[in-house]
Amino acid sequence: MSRKKCNSRPQNRNSDLFALTGRSMRVALTLICVMTTAAGQPDPREIVRRSVAASDENWKIARNYTFLQRTEELHLDSAGALKSKVAKTYDVTLLEGSPYFRLLEQDDRPLPATEERKEQAKLDKSIADRIKETPAERRRRIEDYDKRRERQRDVMREAAEAFDFRNVGTDVFDGREVWIIEASPNASYQPRSRDAKVFPHVRGKLWIDQRSYHWVKVEAEVIHPVSWGLFLVRLEPGARIRVDETRVNDEVWLPQRIWIAASARLGIFKKLRVQEDTTYKNFRKFQTDSRVVAVDPD
Repeated sequence: MSRKKCNSRPQNRNSDLFALTGRSMRVALTLICVMTTAAGQPDPREIVRRSVAASDENWKIARNYTFLQRTEELHLDSAGALKSKVAKTYDVTLLEGSPYFRLLEQDDRPLPATEERKEQAKLDKSIADRIKETPAERRRRIEDYDKRRERQRDVMREAAEAFDFRNVGTDVFDGREVWIIEASPNASYQPRSRDAKVFPHVRGKLWIDQRSYHWVKVEAEVIHPVSWGLFLVRLEPGARIRVDETRVNDEVWLPQRIWIAASARLGIFKKLRVQEDTTYKNFRKFQTDSRVVAVDPD
């Protein structure tokens, strides 16, 4: 009897060992699968960082395009009813290296003849002034225009550090695969620039093209009041912005629509509710080496 017991014990130990080994293997395989899946998912912060670099290359091409821009501004009362609406359409062209906005329509109607003549006179004067510029004056004007872009670029760089990012999935946007990344304020972030001071007060979502790393869609919402300016303009929570971009000539991403809805308080008493909807179309490539030539009237 004792021998049978002795012979049976190693069999039980081997059985337990095999069972334990089997469980360990299953656990190990599960961990490997999880780790492999995690490793296959791009780090969302790295995606955003790469998108900042991609935006620079996109800008070099985008600045050579002209377009039509229509901006519709709605003013609402406290109940959300429409108080007033203004719509303006501009032809945005390049004059000697920087944009020029020429008003074409007011409230979706062509300008009256008198207003059209005024706009033409303003354009003629701008052309004449820019043609008469010295090389140094032209360089300063273009540099001032470029500085605004560089300021936007600095803000984008800070955005890569100002938020905690989470990759929440993928989607197809305008026929292209995109990552969907949620952004929430990073509690430890300290803004370094004036424009970046809004970051701790907003959250958002980014749709980033998997091939070009460009932001093809952005949604953001104000979650805490934001104040700025000498006259204490206070943007209320719930303000939203959406930006949609489109691929043009298979070489560049350009804005297609920018929509903003916001409630703001000016000083202590005056409160505004505004919606602004800007759309872009008729993109045309402008040759950067072209110069505008004045034509003397007959």
